[in-house]
Amino acid sequence: MTTAAKTSTKPMTLKLAKEITGHASGLGSPSKMPGFSTGISATLCQVGAKLAKIEGSVCHDCYALKANYQYPSVKLGHARRFAALRNKLWVPAMIRLIGHYTDPDVPYFRIHDSGDMQGIWHVLAWVRIAQALPGINFWCPSKEVAMIQAARAIVGGAWPSNLVIRLSTPMIGKAPNAALSSKGPTSTVNVEGGAQCPAYTQDGECRDCRACWDSSVPNVNYPAH
Repeated sequence: MTTAAKTSTKPMTLKLAKEITGHASGLGSPSKMPGFSTGISATLCQVGAKLAKIEGSVCHDCYALKANYQYPSVKLGHARRFAALRNKLWVPAMIRLIGHYTDPDVPYFRIHDSGDMQGIWHVLAWVRIAQALPGINFWCPSKEVAMIQAARAIVGGAWPSNLVIRLSTPMIGKAPNAALSSKGPTSTVNVEGGAQCPAYTQDGECRDCRACWDSSVPNVNYPAH
């Protein structure tokens, strides 16, 4: 019997939500940015895996494929969270977790501090989470343009205003073209103009900046790191 079948009639306790979603120790808590986060292995990125093989791409020297992300405990956590995505109770369990951990005074959440969307179904799952938690601002960087656009077409005008998915340009130093910019907020690496990420001039911290979560900011640029 699957976990979903076993637990479908149980109340969504915090313990159960952690079990269902693979967040054994709770949500991620990035020290350099506000709020909480979740992630899966960057090795599972679809477009990103192709870009990682291309010198000069934003994924060629991906931070999420080295350093602390190589620790066995981190890899195990990523594997648990990836395996959990198809659980039928994953969405209500994530709603329970995010709603519990998020401080109303710091209503920000980062989707994927590593990894990316796995399919249209995955994007739609996050749409449902954002719709259920309108007081929390969600930000997701993504290179899965086709998935995001397909999900937007399905959701239409019901797309939650508190869910900002920034479509990432594939190459360092390249501004988003008109076609990409027309699809929603974007992000770039090593491009002049627009909103510049201040973190790298203030000890790697967001501090008061919330540009990434702000849909009115058309593009956020980050230095290569």
